[in-house]
Formats: sequence, C-alpha cells, structure tokens
Amino acid sequence: MFYQFKNPKLYVMFLTDGLLFALAMVLSYLIRFDFQIDDFYQAQMVNLLLIAIPLKLVVFTVFGLYRGMWRYTGLGDLWFVVQAAVISSLLLVALMFTWNRLEGYPRTVFVLDAAFTMLFAGGLRMVIRSGYTMQGSIRNFPWCVPLRRMPKGKRCLILGAGDAGEKILREIIENPDLDHHVVGFLDDDPGKRGRTLHGVPVLEEISMLPYIVEKVQPDELLIALPSVSGVRMRSIVELCKQVGVPFKTLPVIGEIIDGKVSVRSLREVNFQDLLGRPAVTLDDDGIRGILADRTVLVTGCGGSIGSELCRQIIRYAPGRLILLDAGETNLYAIQMELEHEHRFKAYVPVLGQVQDETLMEDVFSAYAPEVVFHAAAYKHVPMLENNPWQAVWTNILGSKVVMEKSLAHGVQRFVLVSTDKAVRPTNVMGASKRVAELLLRGIQNGRTRFMAVRFGNVVGSSGSVIPLFRRQIELGGPVTVTHPEMIRYFMTIPESVQLILQSATLGKGGEIFVLDMGTPVRILDMARDLIRLSGKVPDVDIPIEITGPREGEKLFEELIIESEGVDSTSHEKIMVLREDVQDGEAEDWSQRLKSLYGLMDQLQAAARRHDALAIKELLGQIVPEYSAQQGQPVFHPAPRELGQPSSMKGNILREAA
Repeated sequence: MFYQFKNPKLYVMFLTDGLLFALAMVLSYLIRFDFQIDDFYQAQMVNLLLIAIPLKLVVFTVFGLYRGMWRYTGLGDLWFVVQAAVISSLLLVALMFTWNRLEGYPRTVFVLDAAFTMLFAGGLRMVIRSGYTMQGSIRNFPWCVPLRRMPKGKRCLILGAGDAGEKILREIIENPDLDHHVVGFLDDDPGKRGRTLHGVPVLEEISMLPYIVEKVQPDELLIALPSVSGVRMRSIVELCKQVGVPFKTLPVIGEIIDGKVSVRSLREVNFQDLLGRPAVTLDDDGIRGILADRTVLVTGCGGSIGSELCRQIIRYAPGRLILLDAGETNLYAIQMELEHEHRFKAYVPVLGQVQDETLMEDVFSAYAPEVVFHAAAYKHVPMLENNPWQAVWTNILGSKVVMEKSLAHGVQRFVLVSTDKAVRPTNVMGASKRVAELLLRGIQNGRTRFMAVRFGNVVGSSGSVIPLFRRQIELGGPVTVTHPEMIRYFMTIPESVQLILQSATLGKGGEIFVLDMGTPVRILDMARDLIRLSGKVPDVDIPIEITGPREGEKLFEELIIESEGVDSTSHEKIMVLREDVQDGEAEDWSQRLKSLYGLMDQLQAAARRHDALAIKELLGQIVPEYSAQQGQPVFHPAPRELGQPSSMKGNILREAA
C-alpha cells in the first residue's frame, strides 16, 4: 500500500472524511438524546470524538479508500466503505469496553454512528461520482440543449442496449477525450425501448435503423452485440451497409479474454463475427490448477496457435514459460509482446527445432517443464505435398523427440495440437499428424498424461485462406476459390486455444479430444462475405475465379470417420474418441504400434534422401486409411548425403507417376 503524502488532495480527503466522521458522531448523540444533550454527555462525546476520528481514518486508510479517485467510485468502493465503517465501529466499542466496560456510554450511539459513517462517507463519494457523470450525460443528452455545450466529435448510434452497450456509453461519458457522443440506442428487446441508459434513450428496434439514421443523422454505428449469432450479425451488417454509415463492432465474447469491454475494443467487422460462434465457458479453477506456478513449455510458440497459447497461459500465472520456436522473427515477436504488452517476464526463449534431440534434452534437463503444449508443426497442405520430408522431420520425428523427452523427464501433462486433416488423410500433412497421434497413443505409461486435441481450420491463422482473400480483394481481384463445393470447419484462434487448455484438464492419458467445430462453411460463401465486408459486390466489383483443388486437398474435412465413435466429456464443446473403435479396425494395437516404430528408421532415411515416393509409401503402411493423391513430379536441386554416390541423384525427389 503506497500513498503520495505530498499530494495535497490526500489531505483534503482526510479532512473531509474527518469532518464527516465528527458529524456522524454528533448527529448520533443528538438523535439519542432528542437534541438535548446535557453537560456530562457533551464531554463524553468530545472525548469519544478524539478517539473515533483518528481510528476511522486509520481503518479507512487500511482499506485503501484514499488511494482511488472519488470521481470513479464504484460498487466495490462502496462495499469497502461499509466494511471500514463496521470494523472501525467495532474497534471503537472494543476499546471503550476495555477501558471501562462501556459504563455510562449509550449503546445506541455506536449503532447510529456506524450507520451515519456509511451514509456520509459513501454518499459523498457517490455525489462526486454523479457530478462528473452528470457532466458527461448532459454532454451526451441531445435534448438538454439549454443545459449543455454543443457536443463535439462523432455522433454515434449504438446497436445493442445490453451490458456491452452500457459499458461503451459509460466510457464515452467518462472520457471526453474519446471525441464521441451517443445520440441513442437501438435494441430488439421491447422491454428496453422507450427507456434510457445514463440519460440516452433506447429509440427503436434494430430493423428500424434506416428510419432512425435519417432522423438522428449519426456519423458512426457501433455494434455492441458480442454474443449475437452469425446469421443475425450478417443481417445487421447488411442493414448497416444499406444506410451507408460507417460501422464498427466489438469482438466476439471468446476474443475478449479478460472480459473487459471498451471503446478501444471496437474494430471493423470481420469474417469471424459472421461465424457467430457462442462464447466458451471455461473451468478457470481447473486450468489454473494445472498451470499456476508450473513450468510450461510451448513448442511452436511463435505460430498462430502457439502465440495465443502463450497469451492465455500467462493469465493463469505460470511459474515459468519456455518459448520454443524455429523461427527467429516469430520467437522475438511473442517474446516482446509478453514482456512489453502483458508485463510478463518469467519466460525463457529457446531458438531451435523440436527434432534437435540434443537441444531438447538440454531444455528438459535445464528447465524441467511440468506441462508441455506441442504446437510446433508444418501445416500448409500443398507445401508439404511438394516437400514431404519436412513433414517427416518436424511433424513426426520432432513430435516423437518431444514426447520421449517429456516421458523421460517426468512431465505431468503433454498436449499435442492435431488437426481434422488426420482423419482419413489424403495429404502428407494429415498423414504426418495422424502418425504423431499414433506415437502419442503408443507412448502411454501412466506417469505422463499424453493427449491430443483435434480440430479444424482457424480463422486468421498463418497460411489460412482468409489473409489470401483479403490481399486479393485489396488488389482488385480476382479472388481464387479452388472448388465451388469446397467446405471447411472454422473456429476462432482464441476459442480453439481456450478449448485446448480445457482439454488439458480433462485428459487421463491416451485420449484424442475432438472439438465441436459447429457448422461447416462453404469457401465460396466465405469469399463472397469477405468481398461484401470490404464494401464491394461479388462478381461485379471483385470477380471470383474457380482454380481447381490443390495438391492433397479434400472437398470436405472430417473430424471423425464413420467407424469412430465419440463420447461426451464434462465440457459441452469437447468430445473424446472411444478407444475401442478408435480406428475401426480389429487389428491388435500393440502389433500396429510395434510396426510403426519399426518403420520409423526407414521413414527417417527416406526423409534424409528427400525421397518423396518412399515417404508416401511408408506413410501408407503406417496409416492404412491414408490415400495419397497423384501429383506432377516436383524437381528440386538435391544435395547428396555424405558419402552418397552421384549416381543416386536421379532417385531423389521421386514423385508417384
């Protein structure tokens, strides 16, 4: 607790409260004796004041009631006033009882004094708060022209008169520097229409936006509906475009991690707003139980999922966060963000690759991580079709190294970030992630809880289609879609990471968790939505071109196959695959895993030779459901292995004919 005693305002606060405490005591005696106090009780009252005022000032100071600014008094501050008044009165009674067992002191005076102390101290703070609020309200209330200066800045109309809209209005009222003033609300709740929020009226339902815009002439529309459905958001966006007024929205609830709604949170509407995915409910206590004060390792910490994992993990106060990434730029970016934006400094940056066994041994020996989130992976499907050895080195061998080190060093929980492309894969990327899932299942021994989390595409992740579409729109088109019936599941980055953290609390060992991805989205519809959000007309301002499926692509991704079964978990958005029908095969798992480990050396040798054909053949043996797509030969300069004769060069980089 720190106070700036050189600040003159602090002494004014002490003096004001001291006078109020004296008034409370005097009024208590007056009421007790019907405003006729004899000399004995007058002397008693003076003596009691000399004790009560310093005592209350000390107690109020201990409760921090002189640290805040009274103009921002809230319910929390009033609760502290109540506690401080009660405790100071009890201490006063205890002192008087110790002194002379309260002989000659009217008990009613102490009760009245406590009540008046609460009333006067709390009331003064609320009067000051109300005075500042009234200034803002008058400034924002367009019908009180004689009582206010003409408002300056943007005239705003808020769509949504719920909690989010109220918080936006309150911030605008209390912060004149924001250069906004609110002229009204629109809300579909009939019980709110005709009422006011902080003096600003709720005018009509949202469908009346064209009429209201013509009437009040707003400069900007603020959509304060962070939990609205995707379908409803689409209709609201279309309505905003019809009236031709610029509009912004709050992020979806899942993206507002700390729960704080602010004017600064407002941004342009993007595609994830149109998804309208409901907010995720988390078991914060459970997540904190596995992360608080623990050493946590995040591999691939600079990627889309890895970096968001870091942002959310630090909310649960880990003892130390180990940041591991192969990319210097990404590692530096998340390191600087954690330190300078989130004020988190208990991190250790490690630049290196997960397949570097010596480095991994040093990291695990030096820092002894207790929880590992393995997000390091190559995930770009066409890129890995042309360079399958990289999928082997990172997605398979890298995962194997991190799992084995986790087991050897007694890691408590290991979470593998997997993908829906591991289900009946048609590409190297999906097959490599399926192999990682098999390795994870085979390494179970009860000491370390290994688990995988499988989900679909993430909106805005590196390498995803949305950044490409946006860039194509900026360049005037065309927007390229591979197939008119291409369908994908989508979820937001914050939501996916929240569910990964939640899954970590559920795992007992060996599970593959499947996230509820909601309704699949047609890529062609997504392209049209993004064009409209950019203020353009699809097929008129921006053409759409169908280019044909790329290497390894399926028209429809699956989270499970027909032969797999899922069971529910304690979380409504997380399911777990049933082990007895995990792969829909009668084959003994121990034999399959033995075969898997037997083929690892061959797979590694093929990757070292950059032999694409051999890699795909071996992946097919390990993952029988993998069906490699036929592709055109890809030719690269192929460095020879040490001691490799030059005659072998012709065999390198072979593709399926």
